Amino acid sequence: MTAPPSAPAERFQSFGAFYPHYIHEHSNRTCRRIHVVGSALVLVALVLGLTVNAWWFVAMPLIGYGFAWIGHFFFEKNRPATFKYPLWSLMGDWRMFFETVTGRRKF
Repeated sequence: MTAPPSAPAERFQSFGAFYPHYIHEHSNRTCRRIHVVGSALVLVALVLGLTVNAWWFVAMPLIGYGFAWIGHFFFEKNRPATFKYPLWSLMGDWRMFFETVTGRRKF
């Protein structure tokens, strides 16, 4: 019996192998859009942390993960990859964000 794409039987050996799984876990357009908005707001919080108040740095993970998890729990209806692959999931978030804002991936 083989594992479904959302639950790989073994750990990925590289980010290149992980990213197609990550994209599959973001099939829902609303979930992807919420991720992109959340990532953009993380960048805003970064700028605010550098220019206004350092407390904005605390908000960065709350904003980023908050938006992403809402997208997964309410729209994608799956478990965020962050729980099993925290670093690669973070890398996937930013790759998907930059692919989207540069027009390589549909918003």
